[in-house]
Order: sequence, then structure tokens, then C-alpha cells
Amino acid sequence: MRYETVIGLEVHVELATNSKIFCSCSAHSFGADPNSHVCPACCGMPGMLPVVNKRVVDFGMKAGMMLGCHINRTTTFDKKSYYYPDLPAAYQTTQWFAPVAVNGVVEIETSKGKKSVRIKQIHMEEDAGKLVHDIREDTTHVDFNRTSVPLIEIVSQPDLSSAEEVEAYLERLKTLLRYARVAECEMAHGTMRCDVNLSVRPEGSDKLGVRAEMKNMNSIEAIKRAIEYETARHIDALENGTEVLRQETRRWDDIKGKSYAMRTKETAGDYRYFPDPNVMPVVIDDEWFDSIQRSLPEFPEVKRDRYISEYGLSEYDAEQLTKSIALCDCFEGAFEVCKSAKDAANWMMSEIMSILNARKMTYDMLQINGKSLGELILLVSGGKVGRANAKKILFAMFDDVSIDPAAYAEANGYVMSNDTGKVEAVVKAAIEADPKAVADYKSGKEKALMALFGKCMKELKGNCDPQTLKTILVEMINK
Repeated sequence: MRYETVIGLEVHVELATNSKIFCSCSAHSFGADPNSHVCPACCGMPGMLPVVNKRVVDFGMKAGMMLGCHINRTTTFDKKSYYYPDLPAAYQTTQWFAPVAVNGVVEIETSKGKKSVRIKQIHMEEDAGKLVHDIREDTTHVDFNRTSVPLIEIVSQPDLSSAEEVEAYLERLKTLLRYARVAECEMAHGTMRCDVNLSVRPEGSDKLGVRAEMKNMNSIEAIKRAIEYETARHIDALENGTEVLRQETRRWDDIKGKSYAMRTKETAGDYRYFPDPNVMPVVIDDEWFDSIQRSLPEFPEVKRDRYISEYGLSEYDAEQLTKSIALCDCFEGAFEVCKSAKDAANWMMSEIMSILNARKMTYDMLQINGKSLGELILLVSGGKVGRANAKKILFAMFDDVSIDPAAYAEANGYVMSNDTGKVEAVVKAAIEADPKAVADYKSGKEKALMALFGKCMKELKGNCDPQTLKTILVEMINK
């Protein structure tokens, strides 16, 4: 019998706000000392009342609009009751009855073509803390820094059917949310986490199989491996009776490449949802709604088409640049200064991406000011700085984004010299020091000339117009 996999995702995204969802504590605690970003409110102390962070609602609405959702004009917060050591109040403030956004759709493309993935809802909620297990001491420590950090949970319908589709869907979510600047979406930092709900059924059937929810996956590669393993486990159980499938939550062990049962899967009734009496309903009026809608960015495909039609870029260059909003910002800032889309794109596609790859940085880690890149491009095109030295300046700009290219070039001796006397003296010394290369060039070996050229350029530290140097070199050899 042939089977098909049915997958729905619950994607938790940490919002890029400065403070937490219900208090003024910093929401940025990655790498901080344990329990250094907490207060009585986010620690669940009795008598502390939450105050909704408006920026969280802004970002929730914006995310919903980017994913084609309907925005609920009245959205409410609810208590989700369950006990776990990293949840200090023994309940989570989330949204159940009236989430901020519902009924969206995300378009993805895989090797099998385009597909629409329906979004059931997007709801805002607070994050839980973090348990740190110390094997040596046989103890577990609790870090509440992450408690009440604002999240949105994006719940899809079970429309996905393969690891490839899941990867395309997650990448599309990351791109759209980063374009909207509402989230970092970096799985390595824990700012994007994904729970996979998976079942298997006979091909062509419209009845869902027994569902398993998989947790503890911190990369797209881990998610893909978990889907492949869990699909095989379900099919083996159905075909060979190796086990009785149960609706349960499972933990993925990426080292062993296996999933393990954690607990029986809870239902909505187990959580005893009820409206949080401490948080008033949030009413989104027309002015607020319109202001968020006006703040939406160009979608990647719209920006790509504009780069082709307006800037004359190739389809390939436009596709690569629009993969990241950071690349787009840098390119557009450079173009604004140098006024040459071709030069700006060439520097982005060659030097910028080369340094990013060498430093193992993602595109979204690019922080260089595009206007500074544009000024560097003008220094090169204006003959003030050689290309080789411009690359050195660019490396420095990666380390210090405040660097002014012109000032840095002046301070480090990278400005082109118009002193032909100095060039002639360097050329003369190179010719006298290597008569064999001179003889080889005169006998027709062009490489010998380039060897002399390289020595002269090195002595001049790249601060010479290449054509001027070559002309003087040939003239002096011929004399």
C-alpha cells in the first residue's frame, strides 16, 4: 500500500521588541547571566498585574498581514493552564478565543511546483523560561530570563506533505517576517522554534491518521531528518504492526536520529482555557489598522521585479539580492550614493557575498551601511582608490560599520598617487633588479611583464592607476 504524510506546523517566533510582552524587562537575554532580565511581574509573583506591550500587537498585526491573514479587530488574551517548572505562574497567557490573526495563506515553491499552505491562526503569547540540566550535579536549574518574552505562534493547517515542503514553508516565513522587521527568526538563537504535527494515511484517503507532535528541533536540517524518521516509523507500524500508534508528544534526539515518547498529547480541554481577567481586550480601530498596513514592506517578489525593470539587473542578480532584506538595504543605500545599479550590484554579488561566505555569516547578518558602500564604490570609480585597497577597506568596514571609507583610505595610505616621478622611480628600480624578466618580455613572454607589474604595484601599495603604471613600465623597458 502507498502512504502519504500529512504535516501541520506550529512555528513559534520571538518578536523583535525591546521589552517583554507584559512588563518592561528587556526581551534580549541571549548570552546574558541567568535570571538577570526578570522582575516580579514576569516571575509570576502574586499581585503583579500585566500591561500589554503595544509594540507586540503592532508586530502581531504586521505578521498577520504579511501572511495574508484576516486581522481580528478585537483580540483577547486567555490563560492556558498547565504546570511546568519553567512556567512560574502555572499558566501561560496566550490567545485562544480571539487570536490577533486568522485564515491566512502562504505560497511556497518546491521541485513539484507551487503550493498554497493555509494558516489557521496567528496568536500572541508569552514565552516560558528555560530549564538547564546539570548532569554532574544531578540537578536542574531554572532560568527565567526568557519568561514573558513576546512570541507569535503561527499555526498552519495540515497542508504539507514532505520535508521539502516544510523547508520551503519555513524559509518563506523567515523571509517575510524578516522583511517586515518583526523578528530575527534565527533557529540557532532560539528566536524561531518549530513543532511538527505529523500523521500518515493511505494515499487518496481523506481521513487523518494518528498524530504525533515532535519537539526539540533547533534547525531545519533536524526538522527534515525528524520528518523522514517519523514517517518511516508510522508506516512501519501500519504495515508490520511493530507498535500501536498513539496521539503523543515526542522528543527528537538529533544525535541519535530518533524520536522518543514524552507524554500523551494534550487536548484543548486539558489546558482549561479561560479569558484572562487581568488583561483587557485589545480593540484595533481603523487608524491603528491603517497605520500598520501602510508600514508593510515590498514583498520580495515585487522588489525583485522592480530591480529588473527599474535598475536593469539580471534575473539572477535580482533573485539573489532579494533573498535578504539586509542585502536589499545595503544595495539600495549604495545605489543612492553611487547612482550606478550595475556597480552596486557587482560589489554586492562579488565582494560582499565573498566576505559573508568566508566569515560563515548569513545574509541577514550584514550590517554595513549601504551609503558607506556607495562612497567606497565612488572612490574606486573616481580613480582615488585601487580595487585591491578598496577590498581592504571593505574588510575593515565589516569589523567597524562606523568607518568612513574616504577618511580610512587617507589615514592608511590607500589614496591613489598622481606623482608620476615616484612611479617612474619604482619602475626603474624593478627593471634594474630583474633584467631576466625584461629580457623575457622582449622575447615575447607577456607573463614577464605582469610579474614586473605586480612587483611595482606591491611597492606602490596599490596606490597607482594600473593603466598609468603599465604604460610607464612598457615605455621604460622599450628605452
